[in-house]
Amino acid sequence: MVLAVWRCALLFVFFPVVSASAQDVRLVQVELAAGANGISDSIRGRDTVSYQIGAEAGQRLAVTLAPSNLATYFNVYAPGKGPGDEAIANSGLTGLMVPELNRFEARLPVSGFYTVSVYLLRAAARRDEVSDYSLQIALTGEPGQVVEGDFADGLVGGPDFWAVRTAHDESSLRLRAAASTDAEVLAGLANGQILRNLGCRMAEGMRWCRVAVLDEGREGWVAGAYLVEGSDPALDKDRARKDTTSVVLATGGSATGFKGNLGPGQAMNYVLEGRSEQSLSVALATESHGAHFNIFAPDGSSLYESVAAGGGYRGTMRQDGEHTVTVYNSGDDAAAYEITFGIEEAEQDSLP
Repeated sequence: MVLAVWRCALLFVFFPVVSASAQDVRLVQVELAAGANGISDSIRGRDTVSYQIGAEAGQRLAVTLAPSNLATYFNVYAPGKGPGDEAIANSGLTGLMVPELNRFEARLPVSGFYTVSVYLLRAAARRDEVSDYSLQIALTGEPGQVVEGDFADGLVGGPDFWAVRTAHDESSLRLRAAASTDAEVLAGLANGQILRNLGCRMAEGMRWCRVAVLDEGREGWVAGAYLVEGSDPALDKDRARKDTTSVVLATGGSATGFKGNLGPGQAMNYVLEGRSEQSLSVALATESHGAHFNIFAPDGSSLYESVAAGGGYRGTMRQDGEHTVTVYNSGDDAAAYEITFGIEEAEQDSLP
């Protein structure tokens, strides 16, 4: 895909969201390879599919939608925003960032995870219509030496220390020579290991953090999705991360809620047995700014990383086995919360 060259400064103008009220929002984390990335997918009725793309300020994002149903469009949301919030662009309204319908191009002003939400217009959604589509996503431009336009959770700043948080105690996190999944592996880091934070950035559509291994002097890059805020073990032993407790939730259609209270730096794991193609929903209610949650697949890979405190997730499980939801407190004060889970069977299309 050849990107157009803009001769004027690009300003982000907020448009109202025009999609129908979504009944099911499916989240997809996009890991971008070099060049254009093609995604084939489908949508039905009032459902929404939200694709999350990690990018740095100054890079250029291009998105093109080719649907079978012409009532299909997409919204683009800034980091920390999503369906229900104001969009920075709507593919049904041409303008500076939408040169033609269902085509978006812009230089990004802030770093973080952008969301591209595909939906059917209200009339088509009410008729429960289906749209098969292809989505082309291209992210071009190398990240600068210095992260600019940092977003809320702090790519440049953030805590002084990280703690490794993987889905299983026996899992290890790869320390790499560069911010890339193709970079040389320098070492394996144990679950719960404390690292010094040397700054994070977006690369390959995900957050990478440069860290130093304590007492070794070794430095490298790790995937930020597997890090939570840690504390200096030499200065604050009382706040060192404690072992987490797992709670097994049996598969079932009804949601089950759990309440908890986490001290600074503490975490709790909830393990849910699920099957591929089942729908998983998670909702975290809290008044604390430090309470977040991550979701891990049975193989230990990251399914979801919350940006803001609290919030919710709904998506389709792609593997059989134990899915781990980790609630953690990155704040300086205690965090009370209630978390609710639901696992439902995938809806089957009715035969004529």
